[in-house]
Amino acid sequence: MKKTVMIKKNYEFQRLFSKGKFYYGEYLFMYIKTTNKNYNKLGIAISKKQGKAVYRNRIKRLIRENYKNFECLIKTGIELLIVINKEKDIKEITFKQIEDNFSKTLKKADILV
Repeated sequence: MKKTVMIKKNYEFQRLFSKGKFYYGEYLFMYIKTTNKNYNKLGIAISKKQGKAVYRNRIKRLIRENYKNFECLIKTGIELLIVINKEKDIKEITFKQIEDNFSKTLKKADILV
């Protein structure tokens, strides 16, 4: 399993928002930037307006688990920021829906090995 570092600093999020390439899906938006490092970075952004902390944390857990499943298929040296679509109700999103959307968006971005 590859080593993935979580993005936590505000300036890292801002850099990905401004310089990352944007890909969209039904539930997830992704900002992807390639680097020359030998590890990946993952960030998850979800607005407070989308629901209470219980629902936001549930979605973040589902996204992290999906990322773990795809981690061995993703090229190294990728900074990946995942943003949840504000127009969708996060209380109704299932693991399978996120998994399908995640795989389609990664294929669009062409970062799978």
